[in-house]
Amino acid sequence: MKTNLNTAIRFTLITTLLLGILYPLVMTGLAHWLSPMQANGSLIMKNGEVIGSHLIGQPFTSDKYFHSRPSAAGNGYDPLSSGGSNLAPTNHALVERVQKDVAALQQENPGVPIPVDLITTSASGLDPHISPAAAQFQIARISKVRGIDAQKLQQLVQKHTEPRQFGFLGEPRVNVLELNLDLDSSFPAR
Repeated sequence: MKTNLNTAIRFTLITTLLLGILYPLVMTGLAHWLSPMQANGSLIMKNGEVIGSHLIGQPFTSDKYFHSRPSAAGNGYDPLSSGGSNLAPTNHALVERVQKDVAALQQENPGVPIPVDLITTSASGLDPHISPAAAQFQIARISKVRGIDAQKLQQLVQKHTEPRQFGFLGEPRVNVLELNLDLDSSFPAR
């Protein structure tokens, strides 16, 4: 019995050291060496300050920016409250929010079909991307507010449209933060 207990304790200590400390340190070191940007959260820097991440959406509410899709994460894009709302399609709060969003978007672009990702939240609530159709839907508003030719904004959206991964996975997408940063640098707001 004593021999079995000693063996079990030594095995527990060795596996804890190997799998709980050494392995994570080696993997973290390898990740930082092979792809340091991704290992550090894909952070976006501006003037030496972190302003966001390629991986986490941010709310943009000003009419001079492209808006992200709605977020159900906490008070909106709260990475500590990631997750969908889990509201059923018949839930009164969800129906009211969608109706309000649709009414606002119809005023922005009367008669133009509204891309679904401008009124629905993502599963995580932190999606940094919108569809190219959602970005193009917003061009008229931004063109008017900033006084920029719509064709130039169209080119900017095209420039930031990422294709399907490996040509067949997912859908084309536009990272809203990157697009808005380029919008500010290419066409500073008045």
